[in-house]
Amino acid sequence: MDDFQSFEILSGKHDKGIVILADHAMNRLPARYGRLGLPDAAFARHIAYDIGIEGLTRQLSARLGVPAVLGGFSRLLIDPNRGEDDPTLIMKISDGAVIPGNHPITAQEWEYRIETFHRPYHHAVAATIDRVANATGRAPLVLSLHSFTPAWKGIPRPWHAAVLWDSDRRAVGPLLDMLRADPDLVVGDNEPYDGALKGDTMYRHCMMTGIPHALLEVRQDLITDETGIAAWAERLAPIFAAMNADPALHEYDVHLSRTGPYEGRKAR
Repeated sequence: MDDFQSFEILSGKHDKGIVILADHAMNRLPARYGRLGLPDAAFARHIAYDIGIEGLTRQLSARLGVPAVLGGFSRLLIDPNRGEDDPTLIMKISDGAVIPGNHPITAQEWEYRIETFHRPYHHAVAATIDRVANATGRAPLVLSLHSFTPAWKGIPRPWHAAVLWDSDRRAVGPLLDMLRADPDLVVGDNEPYDGALKGDTMYRHCMMTGIPHALLEVRQDLITDETGIAAWAERLAPIFAAMNADPALHEYDVHLSRTGPYEGRKAR
């Protein structure tokens, strides 16, 4: 197997209290998989990665001086933002594109992708969160970055950005308020997606552990080039810093997920 890294950790000061995550930052594949039977053009689409998010994460990590974890593989290989038992973990079809390299797939190959790519990414996320928590003695503030398409099935999406969440609104409320303070922005609240997904990254690392968090989606056409990425980094950096300065966003408090109870854990 080629020397393939399933994640990248951006350095930063752990005692600042923030961790930034980018599950779908990259569209890379290990050489052994070729292109999964897809044309090269498929890897420039949203089905392969979150367009613009790698650059935005790098800029925010640098501006704030905080660590970040980037997924190093395409979601077409395996989706790091799904639980290990989620049937959509390895997709056969994505937005109309049939993925030949994913169907048929053996149980052994399914487990190999989990063990080789999915778990190492989540181990890196957990280790980074732990390092920040140990450096501050408090709960970190975890902010996850994604991007969404400007239209879906031919219908334009009006939102410039959206905040997704399950039931823990501690970081969500301030983030929505500060984004909506800009009259030029249309900001979705659990639109165009619902943020409650059992086993996803926020569920696994934040909901179950009581860590304040929010998932921010930016519309892809706004961050397709360096100018757009820089503009959004400039907009978000002071918002994230202001959120981080709030002591209430550094307390552990487990909330019950809308997807159901946590096994072996008490939640309110």
